[in-house]
Amino acid sequence: MRNTGSITVTKLHSLFGAEISGIDITRPLSAREFGPIRAAFEEHSVLVFRDQPMDDDKQVAFSDLWGNCETTLSANPAAGTKFARQSNLDIETGQPIPNDDMRMIYQKANYFWHSDSSFKKTPSLCSILTARICPPEGGNTEFLNMRAAWDALPPALQATIHPLVAEHALAYSRDRVQKGILSAKALAELPPVKQRLFQDNPINGRRALYIGAHAHHIVDWPEPIGKALLYELAYRAEQPQFMMSHAWREGDVIVWDNRAVLHRATYYDATKYKRLMQRTTIGGDRMTVPQ
Repeated sequence: MRNTGSITVTKLHSLFGAEISGIDITRPLSAREFGPIRAAFEEHSVLVFRDQPMDDDKQVAFSDLWGNCETTLSANPAAGTKFARQSNLDIETGQPIPNDDMRMIYQKANYFWHSDSSFKKTPSLCSILTARICPPEGGNTEFLNMRAAWDALPPALQATIHPLVAEHALAYSRDRVQKGILSAKALAELPPVKQRLFQDNPINGRRALYIGAHAHHIVDWPEPIGKALLYELAYRAEQPQFMMSHAWREGDVIVWDNRAVLHRATYYDATKYKRLMQRTTIGGDRMTVPQ
């Protein structure tokens, strides 16, 4: 634990993750107050804030400190807003959605390791998820440290993948759940894009492996060989010592670096419990490769 002046930073894992305390992020923050939070983000990649009850307006105000919020596209129930709704509750009625409803089937793709918006030409900086209604058990969010995953790769493998580019698309991850789950409109909004296989932090230079469920194959490689490489990289990354799991409680806020970690949801009983999480996604400022 260390005190940076306006905040206290407590490490949650030996490799990444920190709990931030000593500040109320539900109120407007000055640039001086936000500075240490941003610095902690660059260092720790995942920031956890406890007991910070958010409504939509407060979450947008906090999100705006990080950059420009992405607008959610037609595939999400909150399309056209700044929110990607993660919930088993109908947005209109507040009642539980049946498990066989397409909206619940669509969310099953969240169980795969992924980086939010890697399927966009300019991938995102970070995501901010707030817990509004939590089940008493299950529904954790798990994080995977891709800086450590990169560092653990043999140098020869690092050199092999350094010039490579993968093709990412939302359709690739959703087709793993159910073929054809995306509408024609969603497919048109989100055509495949290219991403290199690593990202470098512009502040501290730390390199992170950049893959995940939206990545499908390696550009200009035979598809089976490219898929095999992505599978091997995912297998090497998914090690217990690189993982951290967060058990949510209402009022939690987590900010994670989509350049440096993958994340996934874990199961909860959606027929028994209610769950409402609201996510804002902050756009990045650069493409990884020309499109």
